[in-house]
Amino acid sequence: MKITSIRPWLIKSDASYWGEYLFVEVTTDEGVSGWGEITTTTRLANRALCTILRQIGVAVTGEDPARIEHLWHKIFRSFTYMGSRGAAVECVSAIDIALWDIRGKFLGKPIYELLGGPVRDEIMLYTHPNQAKFTSKEAVVREIQDIVESGHTALKFDPFPHQGRSADGLSREQRDGYLDGSMTRKDEREAAELTALIRETAGPDVDILIDAHGRFDVPTAIRLCRSLEEAGQIDWFEEPCPPESLNALRQVREKVSAAISWGERGHTKWDFVPVLENRLADYIMPDVTWTGGITELKKISALCEAYYIPVSPHDAAGPINVVAGAQVMMTVPNFYKLETSEWNLGKYDHLIDRPLDVSNGSLKLTSKPGLGVEMNRDYLQAHEIELG
Repeated sequence: MKITSIRPWLIKSDASYWGEYLFVEVTTDEGVSGWGEITTTTRLANRALCTILRQIGVAVTGEDPARIEHLWHKIFRSFTYMGSRGAAVECVSAIDIALWDIRGKFLGKPIYELLGGPVRDEIMLYTHPNQAKFTSKEAVVREIQDIVESGHTALKFDPFPHQGRSADGLSREQRDGYLDGSMTRKDEREAAELTALIRETAGPDVDILIDAHGRFDVPTAIRLCRSLEEAGQIDWFEEPCPPESLNALRQVREKVSAAISWGERGHTKWDFVPVLENRLADYIMPDVTWTGGITELKKISALCEAYYIPVSPHDAAGPINVVAGAQVMMTVPNFYKLETSEWNLGKYDHLIDRPLDVSNGSLKLTSKPGLGVEMNRDYLQAHEIELG
C-alpha cells in the first residue's frame, strides 16, 4: 500500500466556535483512506496549514502508510531549521491520526487495540457550559443543572471577561492581551461570584475546573486563583500564564493551593519533559491534533504515568479531535477525563456517519476499525471553503 495524496478539507460550519474546521484526508492506492484533524483557533492559521499540508503531500507520496513512526520523523525533522513546533507539528498531528486510521482499517481493528488494548470500557468526559446563555443568575443555574443532569461529573469554564471578536476572527486577547495580563478588581469580584454560583448549583460532587486561557501575568494569576479558591472550591486552575515562560508558571504554582493544569499549547514530548521534571503541573492536557497526533499523545501519556500525573486531553475542535484522543485514552492507565466543548455533541452529527454516544457523561467507542467514524463526504464537499 502506498500514499497517493494528502488533502486538506477546510470546512465552513456553524458547529465550530471558530466558524470552520480543518480536516485532513490521507488516501492510498488500495482505496483505503484515513482522516485527521488540525483545526486551529484562527482563520489565518488554518489557511497557512492547508498550504503546508499540500507540500507535505508531495513529499510523502509513494510512502508506505504503515510506517507511521518513520513518517512522523520524516515530516517533523523536515522543519528542524525553521522551527519544528507550531505549524509543523500540527501538520504532523493530523497526518499521524489519519495514518493510524488507515492502519486500523487495514487490519480491521479499532486504534485502541493496536495501542495495547483497552484498560477501560468507556471514556469519562468533562464539558463546558454555554456561557453565551449566562444572561442572568437563573440562566446560569439552568445551564449548570442541564450538565449535571446529563451525567457529567466535571465541568470547565472561564469566569473572566473576554472582549468580543473582531472582524478578523481574533479575540482582543489573541491580538494584544499578553501586553497587559491584568484584571480589574470589579471583574475579579464578578468572576468569583460566578464561580460561587456554579459551585453551589453543581453541588459538592462535581469537579469545577477553571480555564484562564494563559492570559495573566504572575501577580494577577496568583490573585485570581486565590479569589476563586475561596469562592468555589475549584479543582484545577488551567494555564494561568502564557506558555512561553515556565518560570512564570513556577511562581504561580508556588503561591496557590489549587491544582495546576497545563499542556494544550505543548508541542511534542519534549515540551512536557521540563514541566514534569520541575513538578509544575498536577494535570497534563495535550491536544492530540496539536501536540503530535496519536503517536505522540501515547508517548506523553507514558511520561506522565512515570510521574503519577493524570492525563486529560484538550479538545476545542471537531469530532476527529474527540475520537482520536479517546482512542489513546482507552489504553492509558493514568487518565482523568476527556474534554468536550458541549455536553450534547449532536452538533457533530452532520459531519460524521453516526452520532457520538456521550450518554451519562461518557463516550462509548465502538469496535469499528480505525477511528470508528467516517466523515460525511457529501457535507464536506457542499461546505468546503475554496482557497484557490
